[in-house]
Amino acid sequence: MTKSFRLLSVDVYRGFVMLLMMAEVLQFEKVYEAIPESGFWSFLAFHQSHVTWVGCSLHDLIQPSFSFLVGVVLPFSILKRIQSAGFQNAFFHALKRSLILIALGIFLRSQYKIQTYFTFEDTLTQIGLGYPFLFLLGRANYKSIITVLVIILLGYFMLFAFNSIPSTLGPESSMNLKGFAAHWNKFNNPAMAFDQWFLNLFPRKEPFEVNKGGYVTLSFVPTLATMILGLLAGKILNSDISKIRIFKKFLIIGIGCILAGFILDYLGICPIVKRIWTPSWVLFSGGWCFILMAIFYGIIDLWRKNKWTYFLNVLGMNSIAAYVLAHTIDGFISQNLFIHLGPEYSHFLGDDYSSIIHGGLILVFEWLILNWMFKKGLFLKV
Repeated sequence: MTKSFRLLSVDVYRGFVMLLMMAEVLQFEKVYEAIPESGFWSFLAFHQSHVTWVGCSLHDLIQPSFSFLVGVVLPFSILKRIQSAGFQNAFFHALKRSLILIALGIFLRSQYKIQTYFTFEDTLTQIGLGYPFLFLLGRANYKSIITVLVIILLGYFMLFAFNSIPSTLGPESSMNLKGFAAHWNKFNNPAMAFDQWFLNLFPRKEPFEVNKGGYVTLSFVPTLATMILGLLAGKILNSDISKIRIFKKFLIIGIGCILAGFILDYLGICPIVKRIWTPSWVLFSGGWCFILMAIFYGIIDLWRKNKWTYFLNVLGMNSIAAYVLAHTIDGFISQNLFIHLGPEYSHFLGDDYSSIIHGGLILVFEWLILNWMFKKGLFLKV
């Protein structure tokens, strides 16, 4: 059975994720640098940036949430295409969508480069690489889906765990882990070694050595696991059980996944590292995705408190457009604000808060563009 309605809570959750991403322009870290004694700005700055390696901030939950939601909507969207166009045509559509996402991610990463910058760690590219496999799982039962999920997590774990630890540490050696956890060091791991071969197959200005952030191509495999968790959530949403049971299931699964990821990290079995998408990160971040989904579902669809949702719904209904805007026109808007309002326009509350005022205005203009698209029924889909 496929329900025919669109869940507002899913769009609003996605809009919340887009807002977190677009709000980088507020640059809370600049305010914290200006007021280093402030615990409040320290907290906001931390949660608006990625942790350096092990751990998690709110900002780190953007990409897993976006990936998770791809899985959530699958039972409501793509599977309908199977009913209308047949499986083969629907699968070709999934492949087409995958290629567009991969190409769009590479395009965005190539901005301001002198040639195409072939890299595959962008959120859209990672989703695109795993999307056809997610589609093939779309009609599977819970047992089959969970079996594939476990195989992915165990396989990715063994890829790292059964590889020897290099004796030569890379840059930022102070961040390297000790003991068994050292298999997941930032620059010395099998996924980075794979990229040192794979990425050099493409034309480059200079040979690829390491990604300074530690991001790797192969993280698309556990990212697929995150999307599979979303698929499980989507199947629960698409079932005939009551809304309150759906809400409780999400909370229970979310808490269970968070605890499982935390225990693996705490025992030194597998650290929670977003940048290489460790299995413990899949569980830990996936658990938070279930919790967030439960919160939005409970408030909006269970208790029907939805009068406040318009602002986020505008972002969530056009998430690809929001993603592209945030990665392309920030600089253009910023430059023109200074041209037309003057270089000191954002300092009227003092220098400490100028970045928030300037970034906030950029955010407003981007939302207005998306709101205009929303009202005109213009949605960027792939």
